[in-house]
Amino acid sequence: MPDAVMLFAAGRGTRMAPLTDHLPKPLVEVAGRPLLDHALELVTAARIDHCVVNTHYRAVQIAEHLATRPEILISEEPEERLETGGGLRAALPLLGPGPVFTLNSDAVWSDPTALSQLRATWDPTRMDALLLLIPAEHAHGHRGAGDFTCAADGRLTRSGPLTYTGAQILKPDGLADIPDRVFSLNLLWDQMAARGRLCGLVYSGHWADVGTPSGIEIAETMLAAHQ
Repeated sequence: MPDAVMLFAAGRGTRMAPLTDHLPKPLVEVAGRPLLDHALELVTAARIDHCVVNTHYRAVQIAEHLATRPEILISEEPEERLETGGGLRAALPLLGPGPVFTLNSDAVWSDPTALSQLRATWDPTRMDALLLLIPAEHAHGHRGAGDFTCAADGRLTRSGPLTYTGAQILKPDGLADIPDRVFSLNLLWDQMAARGRLCGLVYSGHWADVGTPSGIEIAETMLAAHQ
């Protein structure tokens, strides 16, 4: 079972400007707390002790915010942002072997059980990745079409009504075979899907995408309605 989580916090957050002109997006506040702390609440609720946060844009500010949490390790990307795939591969020495959780830091959740739900469904004998998904009616502030269709056995195919929430369990073994330095985890997902080992789970609660300033109020309204 996975016992480590990679929390992606390296992005510049250009869509969140002007709030991110002088502040990294993970420290933008929703309901009085930085987005990063909302994500860490999920980690704590799932009792995951081993957490790595990657940083790039305004990395010092994130490191200062986490200074009172010495158990959280930081994987800094000083030269360039490596995207999700390159960032995860760079952090593997800190994460250790085996499958890992990954979690984006630009969303909020109606309850903190997201990672626990993934763990309860994870089956490494038939899955190389398990993505947590949300239907459109429970995805607040999200624009655009869905990302996946989920079959009855959990296997995923591209395009469909379900949106990826930014939370998953993934086996990182295949990262070593990708020659690019900067790349998205979508490359690894496509390989897994071709083998029939990319699977999904629908989150039981509500989720809000906080990618733009308007998403803050939307997320706060969602939280107020479900707490």
